[in-house]
Amino acid sequence: METKKLNFDTKLIHAGHYEEHFGSATVPIYQTSTFAFKNAEHGARCFSDNKEGYIYTRINNPTIKALEDNLAELENGYGGIATSSGMGACTSIYMALLDKDSHFLSTSSVYGPSRSVIENHFSRFGVRSTFIDTSDLELVKKSIRPDTRVLFIETPSNPTIQLTDIRECAKIAHDNGSILVVDNTFSSPCLQNPLDMGADVVFHSLTKFINGHADVVGGIIITKKKELYEKIRPLMISMGCNMDPHQAYLVLRGVKTLGIRMERSQKNAMEIAEWLEKHPKVEWIKYPGLKSYKQQNLFKKQMKGPGAMMSFELKGGIEAGKKLMNSVKVATLAVSLGGVETLIQHPASMTHSGLSRQKREKAGITDGLVRYSVGIEDAGDLIKDLEQAFEKI
Repeated sequence: METKKLNFDTKLIHAGHYEEHFGSATVPIYQTSTFAFKNAEHGARCFSDNKEGYIYTRINNPTIKALEDNLAELENGYGGIATSSGMGACTSIYMALLDKDSHFLSTSSVYGPSRSVIENHFSRFGVRSTFIDTSDLELVKKSIRPDTRVLFIETPSNPTIQLTDIRECAKIAHDNGSILVVDNTFSSPCLQNPLDMGADVVFHSLTKFINGHADVVGGIIITKKKELYEKIRPLMISMGCNMDPHQAYLVLRGVKTLGIRMERSQKNAMEIAEWLEKHPKVEWIKYPGLKSYKQQNLFKKQMKGPGAMMSFELKGGIEAGKKLMNSVKVATLAVSLGGVETLIQHPASMTHSGLSRQKREKAGITDGLVRYSVGIEDAGDLIKDLEQAFEKI
C-alpha cells in the first residue's frame, strides 16, 4: 500500500507495513538472531546490499524495519534507526557526529542524561560543550563556534517546558556548517515535525508518547538525508545499540493509538493547567496551551498542539512539592512520561539530580519544580486527586 499521501492518523496504522508477512494483519515478531541465506550468492549480495535480505538481528530484522519505516514516514525523513533505548539513540548520534576536535552546543535544560553523558564521558575524549538558553537566538548566534559540529536542541525542553525556534536554529547551524539535532520526545511526530523545519536529525525516546504504555524502553533516530543515515546506522550497529524484535512489536502496537491518546491527554492537560493556574497554592505553571504562556507565538508557529507535559511550582518550595508528590493517589510518583497513566516527579532530586544545583538553577530547574505528565484518565479524577493532595500542604 502506498501510504505517503494518506493522512497522519491513517499512517499511524499502516505506514511501514510494506512486506507481506504471510498475510498477517499485524507485523509478526521475528524473534530470531540470524537469518538463513538461499545460497552463497544470496548471502554475498545481502552483505553487499542490505536491501537484498536479512542477515543478523543486530544489523536488520523485519519487525524492527517495519517500525523504522513507520516512524521515518511519520517524521517525513529518509530513514529510521531503531535503538535499544532513547539514550542509545542519543549516544549513537554523539558517537557518529562528534570527535575530539568537536564543540557541542545544546539547551541547558535538556534531558539530564543527554547532558551528563557529554559532560562526564565525551569530555574525556576531547569533546567540548556549551549549554545555554537556546530560546535566546542571539545567545545561540554568540555561542556557536567554527568548531561547533552539532547544535542539539530539545523543544519543548525537559522539564522547563521551554520552546526553541527550530527554523531559526536550523539557519544558524547551517550557516555555520553545523548539524541541527532535535530531541522531539515531548511532542512526538503527532505535534511537531522538526525535519520539515530544517533539522537534519530528529530522535525520540520511544519509551514515552510513541509507545505510550510504560512497558517498553526504546529509541529511534530519523535523518532527513541519506548521507547522515549512512553515517549513523553503521555506528549504531557496531556499538550494538540495536532494538530487540519484541520491543519493536510492542512499539508498533503502541504507535497505532498515538493520535487518539494524544488527543485525550491534551484535553485533560488543558483542563488541569487552567485549574492549576487559578489555584492559590501554585506559584507558577508552564504549559503551552495557556494564554499566559510566554512563548505563545512560537508555540503556534511550530507545534500542532500543546502536548501533555507541564511543570509548576507550589508556594512553599521543595517541601510543599514533596508533600504533594507523597499525597497524590491517582497520579503515579515515577520518572518517565507520555504513557496512558499520569505521572508526577521532582526533577531536582530525580531526573536532573546529576547536575549541580548551580547548573540546575541556571537551566531554570528550581528546587520546587514539579513535572506532571498527563495521561488519559478522567480529568475530573485527576483534579480531585491534586486537590486532596493540596489540602495536605
